[in-house]
Amino acid sequence: MSSRNTLVRSLHDVGLATWFGGSLMGAVGLNGAAASVRSARERLTVSSVGWKRWAPVQWVAIAAHGVGGVGLIVGNAGRLATQPEGRVNTGVKLGLTLVAVGATVYSGVLGMKMAARAEEAVEGTTEPADETSDELASAQTQQRVLQWVTPAVTLILIVLGAQQGEQQRPVHDTWLRRITHR
Repeated sequence: MSSRNTLVRSLHDVGLATWFGGSLMGAVGLNGAAASVRSARERLTVSSVGWKRWAPVQWVAIAAHGVGGVGLIVGNAGRLATQPEGRVNTGVKLGLTLVAVGATVYSGVLGMKMAARAEEAVEGTTEPADETSDELASAQTQQRVLQWVTPAVTLILIVLGAQQGEQQRPVHDTWLRRITHR
């Protein structure tokens, strides 16, 4: 029986990469581009349409990452039972995944609040104008911070995934083992 987990590892990694890349591109590219729209009253509409089109892809990516993560835990149950550092990494990744999902959901809620007031003038997607309502300005202020939480946390998850891949290598095959046992 093969010990490879190619399908679940691919779901996990491609889902996470899509989630990270899309959230980063949205914060940098989409929100940044919307700020350059000539009419201050069309800026939120442009970004809201883009985020609405992205949302289904993002949720498929998150689901793929979750299914892949569960599959990797099941597929590596024996190793995790004997490898404390693997269990710690898995626990940290689970916690951070929940943080990233929470940030994504709340960002979506804020985005819907902002889209409902898309006719108001704004400087940018997350920057109110002088005439922006207090309700919209509050959502924009929260979104200004939150738009960076998902890419930051998913980037950490990518690094932890790389670390976990290194933990799966046999001890005799590691670079450190080779140089310390000469």
